[in-house]
Parts: sequence; structure tokens; C-alpha cells
Amino acid sequence: MMERFEGYAFTALCSANFLISCLLFSKITREQRDPYMDEIFHVPQAQKYCDGKFSEWDPMITTLPGLYLVSVGVIKPLVWLAGWTGRVVCSTGMLRFVNLLFNCGNLYLLYLIICKLHLKDKTRAASRRVLSALCLSTFPVLYFFTFLYYTDAGSTFFALFTYLMSLYGSHKAAALLGCCAILFRQTNIIWVVYCAGTVVAQKLDDSWKTEQSKKKEEKWPSQVPFSLAGAGKVMRFLLEFVTTASNVKSVLLAAWPYAIVAVGFLAFIILNGGIVVGDRTSHEACLNFPQLFYFFSFTLLFSGPASFSYRRLLSFFHSLKKQPLTYLLLTAVSLLLVWKFTFVHKYLLADNRHYPFYVWRKVIQRHELVRFLLVPGYVFATWNFLESLKSKSLFWNLAFLACLTAATVPQKLLEFRYFILPYLLYRVHIPLPSVSRLLLELGLYTAVNIATLYIFINKTFHWPDSTEIQRFMW
Repeated sequence: MMERFEGYAFTALCSANFLISCLLFSKITREQRDPYMDEIFHVPQAQKYCDGKFSEWDPMITTLPGLYLVSVGVIKPLVWLAGWTGRVVCSTGMLRFVNLLFNCGNLYLLYLIICKLHLKDKTRAASRRVLSALCLSTFPVLYFFTFLYYTDAGSTFFALFTYLMSLYGSHKAAALLGCCAILFRQTNIIWVVYCAGTVVAQKLDDSWKTEQSKKKEEKWPSQVPFSLAGAGKVMRFLLEFVTTASNVKSVLLAAWPYAIVAVGFLAFIILNGGIVVGDRTSHEACLNFPQLFYFFSFTLLFSGPASFSYRRLLSFFHSLKKQPLTYLLLTAVSLLLVWKFTFVHKYLLADNRHYPFYVWRKVIQRHELVRFLLVPGYVFATWNFLESLKSKSLFWNLAFLACLTAATVPQKLLEFRYFILPYLLYRVHIPLPSVSRLLLELGLYTAVNIATLYIFINKTFHWPDSTEIQRFMW
């Protein structure tokens, strides 16, 4: 009975979400009919594909053609069935509508992933699962780009689909979907590797539990220890694991589809001469370690209703009091990373249509000492992030943190869109919040979405040397 109610509730929620999104889509498309920002590259390229000109390519586009291929595959049959002709076919509005479909898909995928990850709560958390999925599908940075012809909605859809299949053990399907995700954005190779990492982490967890049962007399902990004291025991365990043929064989048998994708991607990099296609001048890799701090702060802000509490703050101060030298060392390392590894992209300083421009200008660049004064906040945000994931094993955390580092640190540009996937993966893995916390989170996301869309539509401006209307956006 409860499952049937949950099914009805989720179906109604999907319908309401689609209806509201369609109304917003209609408003935004009426206000901004022409391609805007990156759409001036994406829309003409998709229209070339609609015309069958698959050999023509805009050299300014840096991603693979996944978005355009899917758009043509969706729009052409619809146009044929409806009998439409002329300018409506592959118009800017029609192309944007594809992302509205991806939004619905993301809502459904997030719901399925949450159900799979929180099986223990299956009998008593129907409302929390449904609300969690709704919250994350309206995550402000992702939801905003639902209404423009960007790669984010489709990239997120295929990356989440890849992870869902890996959770169900369908690794061949996951690897195939991972290829689709890479066609939307090359950096999604990181999340394909993450899926392989979760397979390896599960094997390590199982092996650890076996060792724990064998060595009860040595008092092996049932959970992998996070402390420095347990590091030696973990290293010995890992060395023994990788030198045991049966363990290596079991990992390879499970993870080989991901390995094929990784080898294929490596071949692409060699043949292409790099990960970026098209214009590479604005996408240079570097070791921008403060990107991790920006991400942890971003995560603390948007997951605050779900992860932060007064009790959590007291717990942090207790940890600080208990291990002052550890936190002193972490602060010193963080200060060094901020000092020596802060990079500033030219777009961040020049383009005043994006919110990171104002974050940088009004906060971080206000005084040369501000970036150092923010370090204690970074330390707390990092601690809160790790504390929220303490229910996960050490091996899973290591896999996730490694992929998070690979996804953020090489990016020179502070761009909130790069945080979408790691944030969603973090959020679905923390324990299910209470209904009241989820409603607070939904209220926060709704308020941010309303403010963002209102500013985008109504607070337009002009540059001194241009007559075109400019709009604020993420």
C-alpha cells in the first residue's frame, strides 16, 4: 500500500514539475528568443546537424557532439510525426526543449539512485525519498540551464544513468552510457572512473570484512579506520589485496567494461592531442587546488539545510579541541595551497554576466588578505563534507575524493557548473534528511531559482560598446 502511494505521489510530482518547468520555459523563451551566451555556438552547430551537415564543425566548440546528436534524434521524429516544417524545425526553442526532457529524466534517475542507496529506509522514508529527488532535480545551478541550450542537463542525465546502472551491477550498460556522457562533456570520463572505483571499493570492503572475521583476536575494526593510527594497517591490507591473484581477477572481471572506456578515451586524447576539441586557448589545465575549497564552501551553502545543524557545529568544536595539532597542520597546508596555487582565469575577471565574477570581485578580491582569512571557513566546510560521508567506507571515500580532485583542481576557471555532478553525488550519499529539513532545502532552492530567473529576465543591461541585451546568469 505504501509503495503504491509512493508511486502515485512521485508520478504526480513529476507531472507538476514538468508543468511548472514548461511555464517557466515558455516565459524565458519569449523573453530571450535568440541564442544567448554559449548558445551562439551550440545552436548553429545543432542546426547544421539538423540539415545533415555532419562534417561541418565550429572550431570554437570545445565539447564532443553528444548534445547535437541527441537533439537531432529527438526532434526529427517529433517533427515528422507532427508534420512541422520551416523555421520551427530545430529552432532555438525546440533545441532548448530537449533539455526540459532531460530535466524530467534527471528527476527520475535521482529518485531511483536514492531508492537504491537507501534501501534500509525503504519502509519508512517514502516522502523523504521523493522530496530528496525533487530537491536535487531543482538544484539551482542545474535547473537554470534546463532552460538554455547548454550541455549540462544532458551531461548530468547520462552521468547519473551510468552510475545507476553500476549500482545495479550492469557494468556493460554503465560503460556504454558512460560513453554517451563523455560525448556530452569529456570530463565525464572522471565519473566513469568513479563508477569503476566504487566497484573496486566494494571488493576492498568485502575483503576487509573477511579479514576482520578471520582476525578477531587482533581486534580488527569492522569499519575501515579513518585515523592515522589505522593507516599502517590499511596499507598492509591494500598491499596484500593487490598481490593476491584471486582479488585482482575479481576486480578485473567486474570492472573491465570501464577499463575499455578508459583505454578508448586515452586513445582519443593521443589522437586529438589533448582532452579539448576546438578552441583550447581558454581551457588550459593547471593545479588550482583552491578549487576544492570553493567546492566545499559551495556544498556547505547548498546542502546546509540537509547537513548542517547546531549539534554538528558543537561536534566540530569538540573535534578541534581534541585534535588541535591536526587542525593547525591542515590550516597551514591550506594557507600554503591558497598562497601558491591560486589561479585566476581571464573570463572570471572580464565577464560580468556570471555570478562568480561578483563572488570574486566583491569577496575574494576585496583585499589581498581575504583569500587567507577565508581558510578557517574552508577547513570547516571540508570537515562538514567529510563528516556527512562518514557512514561510507574509507575506500569509497578515497575513490570519490580522488575523482572530485580530478574534476575540480585542473580547472583554472571558477565555474559553478563544474560543481553540479560532484555535488549531486555527494548529496545522494549522505543520510536521508528529515522531512522538515528537506522542505527547508526545497525552500532554499526554490528561492534561489526564483531570484536567478527573475534577475535573468528582468534585470537586463547593456555593455557600452554593444547594443545587445545582456543578462545575469550562473
